[in-house]
Amino acid sequence: MSQVNEFNDYRQRMNEKILAADNKVIKRFFNLDTNTYVAGALDVKTKEMLGLACSLVLRCDDCIKYHLGKCFEEKLSDEEIYEVFAIANLIGGSIVIPHFRRAVEYWEILKEEAGPGQPAPDHAHAHGGPAA
Repeated sequence: MSQVNEFNDYRQRMNEKILAADNKVIKRFFNLDTNTYVAGALDVKTKEMLGLACSLVLRCDDCIKYHLGKCFEEKLSDEEIYEVFAIANLIGGSIVIPHFRRAVEYWEILKEEAGPGQPAPDHAHAHGGPAA
């Protein structure tokens, strides 16, 4: 199973188990997280870039993978994603670098696994529930 499918399957399976516990506070938190990333004054693409930058600075690998997947769906180019990486590295400092490396690896996997009919970034530029 691919790293992308493994991550998404695990996330979905565990979210279903968590939500099945029917805890009102957890359900509200998950709903708040979901609704935060819908288009509003900021478009979805911008919100996902912000989520990715924050996740890198906070060093949450699951959140990074989630937001990379969403950025991929929003068709970010390699240039755009690397600008997000640059901002996160600048703000977070050198401690972000190991997470940055894994983010680059996961971004490359997303691009490699995109098949016909799958969302893919705009290659013309040069290239490439809860967040966690």
